[in-house]
Amino acid sequence: MFDLSGQVALITGSSRGIGLAAAQALGRQGATVIINGRDPAVLEQAREGLASQGIHALALPFDITDIDQAVQAVDEVSKTVEKIDILFSNAGVQHREKLLTFPLPDFERVVFANLTAQWALGRHIARGMDARGYGRIIFTGSITALLGRREITAYTAAKAAMHGLVRQWAAELAESGITVNAIAPGYIKTELTTKLWNDPEFTAWLENRVPLKKWGDPDDIAAALVFLAARESRFVTGQVLVVDGGMSSSM
Repeated sequence: MFDLSGQVALITGSSRGIGLAAAQALGRQGATVIINGRDPAVLEQAREGLASQGIHALALPFDITDIDQAVQAVDEVSKTVEKIDILFSNAGVQHREKLLTFPLPDFERVVFANLTAQWALGRHIARGMDARGYGRIIFTGSITALLGRREITAYTAAKAAMHGLVRQWAAELAESGITVNAIAPGYIKTELTTKLWNDPEFTAWLENRVPLKKWGDPDDIAAALVFLAARESRFVTGQVLVVDGGMSSSM
């Protein structure tokens, strides 16, 4: 099951963390993976690491917040791979600050990166999927779209809207053979959460709050992604799969 041989997957924000773990998981199932990041040197290092594991990987540097650049890069790589079957739209940014002092420019920047840019690139790729009658689109949502948390007002707003977008896209693209879902990670040890997992007080709180008593790992998200990316998930669309160690299910 979950054989992805012959399929091509684009994973944005995949030079490290959840995105890189996702590329490894999809590649191990036989997919050709296109990894993405803003730094060509870091991205090439990640590609070489994947290649050393026997994974067919291509590096595609672009900044998802530069929509014209992102679309052009995807169009260029499509000349080589001819199609993109799976999109894992994972790139994102964060800004932590109290609501009453949160700068409007930072709010707009975070919402644009985590919502608008995802919408624009995802729609562009969905057009090709529509023409072929098949596709898997998976967005990175967030547990913070379900449970409020201090000091991340822009991120929460963007991810909550993303969850709504998943349902709307699923309804609109179903007749094209495209499923659209999201994964909402709980607290996962990545570069984006470095400040938190380096805080002993926060980690103690987290281990007490999460039923499984630990931080999540990028591989936990990658395993869920493989299911949503596979043909076997053909009857699953418009869903947000929460991967949080039970945090959102308990008081």
